[in-house]
Amino acid sequence: MFGSHLPFNALCAFEASARHLSFTRAGLELCVTQSAVSHQVKTLEDMLKVKLFRRLPRGLALTDEGLALMPVLTETFARIRATLDQFADGQFRETVTVGAVGTFATRWLLPRLQAFRKTHPRIDLRIFTNNNRVDIAGEGLDFAIRFGDGSWHGTRAVELMAAPQSPLCAPDIAGRLRRPENLRSEILLRSYRTDEWERWFAGVGVPCPKARGPVFDSSIGIAEAAVQGAGVALLPVAMFATELKKRRLVQPFKNEVSLGSYWLTSLKSKRETSAMKTFQGWLLAQLSSSESTSKQGRKR
Repeated sequence: MFGSHLPFNALCAFEASARHLSFTRAGLELCVTQSAVSHQVKTLEDMLKVKLFRRLPRGLALTDEGLALMPVLTETFARIRATLDQFADGQFRETVTVGAVGTFATRWLLPRLQAFRKTHPRIDLRIFTNNNRVDIAGEGLDFAIRFGDGSWHGTRAVELMAAPQSPLCAPDIAGRLRRPENLRSEILLRSYRTDEWERWFAGVGVPCPKARGPVFDSSIGIAEAAVQGAGVALLPVAMFATELKKRRLVQPFKNEVSLGSYWLTSLKSKRETSAMKTFQGWLLAQLSSSESTSKQGRKR
């Protein structure tokens, strides 16, 4: 409609006036006079051939046309500001926003963030932890690292690592666990996934005892409770290698059950940015390196 003559100053004047519902306050924000803002808005109204404001004795009110235009401009200007902010120190910076289940975030991802920053200094990561319940679109995430079977509607899912689980507990509790049947006399710490213990007991051919004891929304909380001697936890062994090495936790039985894997997920409808591709490539390379190191250690 306007070709190359987009009335940028008039659009800025309207957007500021719409937020403040005042030409005076918009002028203070834009460092121009109230009359200059009013003139710019009038110019825009003449070009569009509609009224954007109703002038009231004590301020302004948006017309239906103004209400339709305001959110579009607010979002556009916000995106422009966000993009310009990426040109810090004369270099373009990109951001990748990741939501991650707490166990993977604290036990695997966070210890490696410094390494990522060194190799990719122009990409800023924003990390949000969750308990595996996440809304990628609603939370504005580029990626979500989840635990499960990889089946989430509308998402791409790349398997990161398997996470078989086994009972872990404090050393004094482990001392009285000779056979899986002995677990029936212990407090079994549980997560919100109610069938985990049932599946582990089914794998060893022992009836699962009636559930009792506290329920947690994260493996981190369950693990800490187990360290304190509050009961026996069913945990992904690979995520708690440090506690096992220091004998804060003990794995009394070798039996493990596969309840899912960690997955890197993103919306199919979202266009992948170069920063997203870089982060995914780095993540998979790190996991591959960790797996190779682990295999070499087992061979020794």
